[in-house]
Amino acid sequence: MDYAKNATGDATVEQSHEDMAVKVRMELYDWIQTILTALIVGVMLFMFVGNQISVDGVSMERTLIHGDRVIISKLFYTPRNGDVIVFYSPTERFDGVPLVKRIIATPGQEIDINFEYNRVYIDGVLLDEPYAHTTTTDRYNFAGPLTIPAGYVFVLGDHRENSIDSRCNSIGLVDDRHILGRVLMIMIPGIDRSGERDWSRFGALS
Repeated sequence: MDYAKNATGDATVEQSHEDMAVKVRMELYDWIQTILTALIVGVMLFMFVGNQISVDGVSMERTLIHGDRVIISKLFYTPRNGDVIVFYSPTERFDGVPLVKRIIATPGQEIDINFEYNRVYIDGVLLDEPYAHTTTTDRYNFAGPLTIPAGYVFVLGDHRENSIDSRCNSIGLVDDRHILGRVLMIMIPGIDRSGERDWSRFGALS
């Protein structure tokens, strides 16, 4: 009788171990399936919805700073005033390096800039620019008023005193076909002048 009891007890323990092993395998399978699904969804999102780039330079301060990693997308995108975009310049000066600027004027709009008083006008109306970090006082090659032709946009950097943009012949008007996408959000903030990452800047651009 004692032998029979021990045998039964051992069988119960063994069955319990087998059940536990099956449970662990099922949980592991669920985790692997979840991770693979997340990876596939992430790849699909980057392929068809968005991509990421790192901001190089200070021309978009304070909106974007050097080293910010941002998500961009061109899915169903139509350029609009105020959008921050990434594009390629066709000129040799930048040699295929993507640039980040803000759209100020779109096709059919007339842009004029009063460089003496730091004022930008769209269709004769003074533009409210709370994002502008510094004044628009450098003319470069700009000769206005200028009406934007179909298929192009006029861009400026937010840090106007430290930006090469549509005022300059080296960039000029940006062809729609050279736009890689609109900046949707800051994914990883760059290191600021204090040597820190300000994680309060994480998220969608305002």
